[in-house]
Amino acid sequence: MKLLLISNSTNAGEEYLNHPKEEIKKFLGDEKVNAVFIPYAGVTFSYDDYEDKVNERFNELGHAVKSIHNFDNPIEAIENAEAIVVGGGNTFELVNQLYKNKLVEPIIAKVKSGTPFIGWSAGSNVACPSIRTTNDMPIVEPESFDVFNLVPFQINPHYLDANPEGHAGETREMRLEEFLELNKSIYVVGLREGTMFWIENNDIKLIGERPARIFKHGKKPTELTNKDNFNFLLKTNV
Repeated sequence: MKLLLISNSTNAGEEYLNHPKEEIKKFLGDEKVNAVFIPYAGVTFSYDDYEDKVNERFNELGHAVKSIHNFDNPIEAIENAEAIVVGGGNTFELVNQLYKNKLVEPIIAKVKSGTPFIGWSAGSNVACPSIRTTNDMPIVEPESFDVFNLVPFQINPHYLDANPEGHAGETREMRLEEFLELNKSIYVVGLREGTMFWIENNDIKLIGERPARIFKHGKKPTELTNKDNFNFLLKTNV
């Protein structure tokens, strides 16, 4: 499999998909790729607008996307895709629509056959075994929280350490510790903004200047940088 799992689409003060654009270009290669785009996480704007927004950046890189909603046969579109791109937004609505359109199993099969997969934010969440470490509000109830299971660990995109002044609620770390208390065998990665994982040939690399925070039940959270080895994450039940 070949996966590019990006924490966020946009860094503060930058244009849309600016920070990962060079990695996207390297990931897809020099020859033009026509990718199938999954816009379902977009809730407050149309799928057409989302497609246009992503296409603007991909065209700049010499590639293109066509949204799944513009195909007469979505399953066939996945089966013939040169690459699959899943945009961010609300993870629950993304998964809701993936199940409604019967695309979960076709996407799993296609990516496991070697088709490149790019996801950011919610699009990274769905590459994991489940969406139970998303930050999003459950605005709909999907058929299942189980998703593509392309990697055996969980991602928490947009990971933040900060607890705002005057805020008495749980921190992000405390929420993830709750998850780990009931899911003891799995790693969770706090993927900070401006960073991403490139996974290929059973090798995983962190890209970006910020470290990732690694959580595992019974262990103190650790910080790993782009100079560290992350391949232990690809092993199950360790």
